[in-house]
Amino acid sequence: MSGAPDAERAGQRVEEILDRLSASGDRTACEAADELVRVLMEFYGAGLARTVELLGREPGRPAADALDALLTDDLVASLLVLHGLHPHDAPTRIARALGGLPQPVENAGFDPATGELRLRPVASGGCGCGGSRDAVEDSARDALACLAPEVTTVVLEEDTAREPVLLQIGAVPPEATGTSGRPTTRTAP
Repeated sequence: MSGAPDAERAGQRVEEILDRLSASGDRTACEAADELVRVLMEFYGAGLARTVELLGREPGRPAADALDALLTDDLVASLLVLHGLHPHDAPTRIARALGGLPQPVENAGFDPATGELRLRPVASGGCGCGGSRDAVEDSARDALACLAPEVTTVVLEEDTAREPVLLQIGAVPPEATGTSGRPTTRTAP
């Protein structure tokens, strides 16, 4: 691959940058830079290890199945998104992230210009105990962070669905019935 970064050259550049920071005498900056390099190496190492694991699970599997395995893995998918290599568009990635939430929500609109994603609660037919508004927004933000970093704001819209009104049926009070047992009609004075 021409134009692809050479691993040896990239390593040399990292060392040069760390040396420049060290020469500046700012010990805090040097420690932060070393930690940053360590964290990034762990992150990328874990992503590459997971990629190899996913591809090696079933030798001979079709390429489409192998790609699907990579795209459904959160770590590998986040690396692909980070580098603009994920083959799915933002709406598809948003839908995947929202599909994994414990509280069912639907996408009520995403504005790519502002990064705002509006969500609407979905009636689940269960007990309705899906969590507080803040908890739902937080879990959505967490799920979207790696798969759809273009979402910068999550807003949960008010639940406009109303509980059905229960009609109470009971016995008619005795004073409201005539001798026939049927309700009497009263006229206003």
